[in-house]
Amino acid sequence: MRDVLKRTKTIACIGVSTNPVRPSHYVARYLGLRGYRVIPVNPAYAGQELLGETVRGDLSDLKDEPIDMVDIFRRSEAVPPIVEDSLALFLPQLQTIWMQIGVRHAQAAAQAEAAGVTVIQNRCPKIEYQRLFGELRKGGFNTGIISSRL
Repeated sequence: MRDVLKRTKTIACIGVSTNPVRPSHYVARYLGLRGYRVIPVNPAYAGQELLGETVRGDLSDLKDEPIDMVDIFRRSEAVPPIVEDSLALFLPQLQTIWMQIGVRHAQAAAQAEAAGVTVIQNRCPKIEYQRLFGELRKGGFNTGIISSRL
């Protein structure tokens, strides 16, 4: 995961919310503050500005963007078409499909891996970044740095 987080530059965040207390919002904001370009994707907010980017309505709106990672904040049953679209639109640039905590889909993961894409399931890049890059103590205890507020 450390390699994934080091090599990633641009993230398509699927299912991001404009509500600042929603995990998708503060994870996207956190990643943006750590130097990633995070492009929000949610048809409910398409065209609005969020975290310095225009919210896109669909992955196809990103076909000309250099997407390294697709971060999925959707239910597991919504994953297959997202993975199919990601593979069709972003290869060979696409390196990672990341499914958030509670999101898993074995068949979609196998399809992405067969195309040479790294798949991470049931994990959060914010938590993993904090764990792997020194924002958590070794025991994982709260250092006062981690919160939903940034």
